[in-house]
Amino acid sequence: MTTTEEDSRRLAELGYKQELARTWSGFSNFAISFSIISILAGCFTTFGQAWNNGGPVAISWGWPLISLFILIIGFCMSELVSAYPTAGGIYWWAAKLGKPIHGWFTGWLNLIGLIAVTASVDYGCATFLNITLTRLTDGGWEGTLSQAFLLFVIILALHALINIYSHRLISLLQNISVWWHVAGAAIVVAILIFAPDNHQSLGFVFGGTNNNSGFGDGSDGLPFWLYVLPLGFLLTQYTITGFDACAHVSEETQGAAKSAARGLWQSIFYSAIGGWILLLSFLFAATNVDELNKQAGFVGAIFETALSSPLATAIFAISTIGQFFCGMSCVTSMSRMTYAFSRDGAVPGWRLWSKIDRNRTPVNAIIAGCVVAALITLPALYAPAGLTTPVAFYAVVSIAVIGLYLAFLIPIWLRLRMGDAFQPGPWTLGRKYKALCWIACVEIVIVSIYFIMPFSPAGVPGNADFTWTSVNYAPIAVGVVLIGIALWWALSARHWFTGPRRTVDEVPAA
Repeated sequence: MTTTEEDSRRLAELGYKQELARTWSGFSNFAISFSIISILAGCFTTFGQAWNNGGPVAISWGWPLISLFILIIGFCMSELVSAYPTAGGIYWWAAKLGKPIHGWFTGWLNLIGLIAVTASVDYGCATFLNITLTRLTDGGWEGTLSQAFLLFVIILALHALINIYSHRLISLLQNISVWWHVAGAAIVVAILIFAPDNHQSLGFVFGGTNNNSGFGDGSDGLPFWLYVLPLGFLLTQYTITGFDACAHVSEETQGAAKSAARGLWQSIFYSAIGGWILLLSFLFAATNVDELNKQAGFVGAIFETALSSPLATAIFAISTIGQFFCGMSCVTSMSRMTYAFSRDGAVPGWRLWSKIDRNRTPVNAIIAGCVVAALITLPALYAPAGLTTPVAFYAVVSIAVIGLYLAFLIPIWLRLRMGDAFQPGPWTLGRKYKALCWIACVEIVIVSIYFIMPFSPAGVPGNADFTWTSVNYAPIAVGVVLIGIALWWALSARHWFTGPRRTVDEVPAA
């Protein structure tokens, strides 16, 4: 029996016929998560979050610390994807390990998170493209928020078209994306090592602190180390996410029970190492601290003050292209989840979203997800006075982190609860699962609490400087969705949603 036949047989055991084209190699499976994690995206677009909330220590120490916790989460999920390699991914795991209600909440949280991460990545790409065009045209392209949003919509549309066009093209571009991220990051690091006239000291990079949040100044009683610094960890937690993509494309991957599990944890591991090196190069080049603070921690201030204009523009361009690859991968993962969840009847209009075209691509799911991603980013047309980056961007980032990690939490907890009754696949944690699953669950709960908190005093209701444009609307958005899907479950879905639906009646002979 060939590898493809074994994969199809295992998928039939899980209840599904092979509908998506199984043309992806193990490297392509690794590549999609590596591209979605994208150190050329998150390290650039959310650098300011860490700089303003902790400064150098939030990056030099926070990145490896939080990366370690995320790797543990990845190990737990690798064991699950090895046992259940389906496009439904974590939703399917939750339904299998628990009850339909677990699958229901996991699926919706995962879908919301994937749509939000698609929106945030493409908006970040549009922001950097906006800057690059402004620099290339010497200000002829003004680079306004309205222009950024227009570029965002165009990029989102391009990603939809690329995903619709061909699954083979996507696989090829994923592979190219890996090498772009490796070579691009290496070039950026080399520029920041050799081009600047001066560099910061080791003491600054590994011991410097910064607090531009407005919190923890001694007047509000919020200690720097317990509130402000953890807000800076959003940089790491947001950048290294979306690695569940390895599961969502497992039905298109050859030898998925092993290669998807390996691709998942390796994408985290290599991104963590590469991202840390990249971020350290930022910090060593950040010699003009005043200008960086003036620009609210915008990473571009480092390039603009430490480098010549052509080199700074080159770095912006390298990051923009990397972010474009990242967004393309996000649309792929999001559409596969939409397809799989709809295949089991959970999404309104599920027959439409689970439809496959003649190229064996879920076209309608791609279009629907991209439209919703555009709609939830509409608040990014506005920014608080004095800022160029809308708080809406960080709010969408928080929605992505909360949605995805809460979705990860449910199946990991259920696997822990199942104990030795769990039947692992060829990649397993063995007896280490207890300690690792507990660590993963606790970390996710703590992170989720922090990321619904206000980012600045102006976002705290009742504060004298309160403005709605400064509000982190992640708790509102996630809360409304949670209440909505809970009511939907209680009033309707519990009567008809039974979890994964089998699409095959018998399993092919071995």
